[in-house]
Amino acid sequence: MKSKEAKNSASTVLIACIMFNLTIQVLYVWSLLKSEMMTGEWGWSSLEAGLPYTLIIIFFSVGVLIGGRVQDKIGPRLVATAGGAMVGLGMIISGLLGDDPIGVAISYGVISGLGIGFGYGSVLPASLKWFHPSKKGLIGGLVLGGFGLASVHYAFITESFLANFGIQNTLLYIGGAVTVVAVIAAQFVKNPPLGFVPAAPDKSGLSATRKPAVDMIWKDMLKTRRFYLIFILFIFSASIGLMIIGNVARIASIQAGVESAVLLISLVAAMNAAGRIIGGFLSDKIGRAVTLFIAIVLQMLNMVGFIFYQGITALTFGLILVGLCFGTFLAVFPALTADQYGLKNYGFNYGIVYLAYGFAGVVAPVTADFFYDHSGSFNITYIICASIMALMIVINLLLKREIQKA
Repeated sequence: MKSKEAKNSASTVLIACIMFNLTIQVLYVWSLLKSEMMTGEWGWSSLEAGLPYTLIIIFFSVGVLIGGRVQDKIGPRLVATAGGAMVGLGMIISGLLGDDPIGVAISYGVISGLGIGFGYGSVLPASLKWFHPSKKGLIGGLVLGGFGLASVHYAFITESFLANFGIQNTLLYIGGAVTVVAVIAAQFVKNPPLGFVPAAPDKSGLSATRKPAVDMIWKDMLKTRRFYLIFILFIFSASIGLMIIGNVARIASIQAGVESAVLLISLVAAMNAAGRIIGGFLSDKIGRAVTLFIAIVLQMLNMVGFIFYQGITALTFGLILVGLCFGTFLAVFPALTADQYGLKNYGFNYGIVYLAYGFAGVVAPVTADFFYDHSGSFNITYIICASIMALMIVINLLLKREIQKA
């Protein structure tokens, strides 16, 4: 493949992957849907309204594992197409079911969750293979930035649709649009041809201490100590962001007296996207472990601060930090996995690593719902989250040592 042709193909794939993620990312608007389900005519409990969100995160991570494995074998286009269709179908079924907590949990949580995972597990490996290894953090950050930025437009769309059409029609209309746009974008997602070697930049920016990645199969990956440290770090660092994002509307109401949280949800989404790009780029320059350390410390201090964030100004500051740190975590772990275990089997390997995200969807969000239902606030959850981040500083130091020894 000629240099100009390769560059154009790489750009096309990258844009398609970003557009696809902008479409299928329907997780974080659940905060608006959840609030309406609890306070509106349905009158669901916090646990009932929180179950679809928990399930979609769990099955999202399972879908990444399955989709990553399949796309390693048959390529990303068909898997991404199936994923986009499943996301839309799950939302449409949820809209048709209406006031049925178990039915919505299965359709939105399981079907849409698996679909998001199939898509996510396809576009990320495909995009990374078109670019030089020195850009793994940046390219991953851009693709995942589309995933994070989706909540900006979905927040406004969801709020408008809820006000004008109700919950059921909101799910139907968004589900239909997702199906069409995602399936079209998926047709441009592909792997480079066999033997393709991306051109190296004049100055790759690779750390002098970073060794070339060795391609490992999943069995060999599981034999390394650093895998388990990465997995633990992923679970608990991601759980904090998921807890806050899933409860933005209630936190804003309790701590700042805000009735409509759409702007705050959009702000978190924008910071999440920015964090993925900035964090990915930064990790290319100063290393993955150092970038993780910075984000972990900031998130720990921020969780302590959330106890005292009263009023819109203080809360906005806290949410900005949550978004930036959460985005950084989600950009670093894909690049870190590629660094340690290579790109040849990346889809399945990262699918295994990404199961940590499913566990994260249970840890903090469920803890938050439990203490909120019993105390009417999130203060106990903030203290627990800060303590978890303190422990993650130690885990990150252990990971850094293991990477240096590898």
